[in-house]
Amino acid sequence: MTIKSGPAKFMKLARRLISTINIRPFLPVARNFSEADELQAEDRLRLTGRALWESIPRMRPIWKGSISFGLVYIPVAVYPATREEKLSFRQLRSSDLSPIRYKKVAEADSKEVPADQIVKGFEFERGHYVVMKDEDFEKVRIESTHSIDITDFVDLEQVDPKFFYKPYFLEPQKGGEKAYAVLHKALSGTGKIGVAKVVISNREHLAAVKPDGLFLILELMHFASEILSADVLQNGSNAAVSDKELKMAQALIESMAVAWEPEKYRDEYRTALMEIIEQKAQHKEITAKPATAPTPTNVVDLVKVLQDSLNRTQAVKQKRSSTRDGARRSTSTLVKQRRRAGALG
Repeated sequence: MTIKSGPAKFMKLARRLISTINIRPFLPVARNFSEADELQAEDRLRLTGRALWESIPRMRPIWKGSISFGLVYIPVAVYPATREEKLSFRQLRSSDLSPIRYKKVAEADSKEVPADQIVKGFEFERGHYVVMKDEDFEKVRIESTHSIDITDFVDLEQVDPKFFYKPYFLEPQKGGEKAYAVLHKALSGTGKIGVAKVVISNREHLAAVKPDGLFLILELMHFASEILSADVLQNGSNAAVSDKELKMAQALIESMAVAWEPEKYRDEYRTALMEIIEQKAQHKEITAKPATAPTPTNVVDLVKVLQDSLNRTQAVKQKRSSTRDGARRSTSTLVKQRRRAGALG
């Protein structure tokens, strides 16, 4: 689509298009990129915060293609937006610390099976298999067109957060910057997300194109059949709560309310485990810290904690109020003193 009109006019057209493509969400449009490439890219991602955003042009994309909606095509590159931080441990033989290696053996005779003799099979009955060859997977694989086709736009607030689970950055490529900006602004202004489908390896995923800060992101989603019901769980929210308990709980929440700073939350278990590993590597003696026994919480304790929190919150407010009143009185007294001094002079 060639953009010949001004940005404001095109924005209106984009918003109208988003409003009209809001019918029968989640239609099947499948696309593909390699899961192996995705994992390699995630292994290379070792940045957070501002450095993460600034590093995107220097990272290697895991997929390149385009976003399409209506007749608009936006060339984009896809980058992983998250990484998992976890420690990896090898299994060793205790006598000489030799690494343990696993072999693929047949259940029938416990003999090792070479890779060229291994096939994939689906067990349709116990002990009975259907063998699937590479050409069988090719027959059912949906053709990759390297395009994220948005089939519908839905209100973000209508989608349960449990549907979203894996985000990717979408970076505009040469020639697509303006259309990318238009889609970003139009989605931000309408509160909607674009719904499409992608295929990673041999599995089809729902996906959403949504604005996130200065970028658009592609976020993989669960299908409705993958979302579990909580009907079998005990619902604690039905317990009777008095007005006094509710007000005290709200006071506790307000007293603990702060601005969201994601950098302050860190994996303390991983950090402590790394400290032990470093100490053992340096042959230092490790002193175990005494474990703190959890304090049981019952209704009486909870009410007392909430009441103490409410009292503390009120005390803080009174202190702040008295400080402001004192400042006002000090200022008023100073003004009066200066006026008297001026009259006497």
